[in-house]
Amino acid sequence: MTKLSAREIVEQAPEGWVYLLGSLRTRLMTGDFAKGLALVAAIGAAAEAADHHPDLDLRFTYVDVRLVSHDVGGVTGRDVRMARTIADLAGQAGVALKGAGIARLEFALDSPDHAKVLPFWQAVFGGEAGADDIKDPDGVLPTVWFQRSGGEEPRQRWHPDLWVDPSEVRPRIDAALAAGGTLVSDAEAPSFWVLADPEGNKVCLCTWQDRA
Repeated sequence: MTKLSAREIVEQAPEGWVYLLGSLRTRLMTGDFAKGLALVAAIGAAAEAADHHPDLDLRFTYVDVRLVSHDVGGVTGRDVRMARTIADLAGQAGVALKGAGIARLEFALDSPDHAKVLPFWQAVFGGEAGADDIKDPDGVLPTVWFQRSGGEEPRQRWHPDLWVDPSEVRPRIDAALAAGGTLVSDAEAPSFWVLADPEGNKVCLCTWQDRA
């Protein structure tokens, strides 16, 4: 099974799905727990039949769905097909799909020597270490990744990376500026924008666009 490009994913995914951090995601607006539970059961049966299983997070008034093909480390045609199946099941149940507002969070540690500090953070978080990141194998905690920086003081060390759909970027930037923030840089847009709060603490708004 071939991993799809970001452009292929967003062009093929059904309405109401967004592509964030290497996976397809949507929120099923069930309205109550019983309807959510029934829809989860229907999705589970379809997943068993297809031998391809989404991650489901059942809440009181909604169900969050995540699709990714773990064997190739990305989204494939089987994920798009399962997304369509789930959209059909939701439609039959009278449940709307909501992609707007869904976001994913990572934390970046700016360090001149990440190999020196990575073992400490792996010990604290208890995750799996890669060359420049630490991931929770259960996908519950945010990924911590290490970005090379200079060592001159004073310097910022931590900053959050918030992954959103491209349609979410401008409204969030406008709201941040209205709240007293500043746009530090859009040099890497539409891949990411750097914002800062009134005290200079930075955050990156990230999208799938213009990435390899």
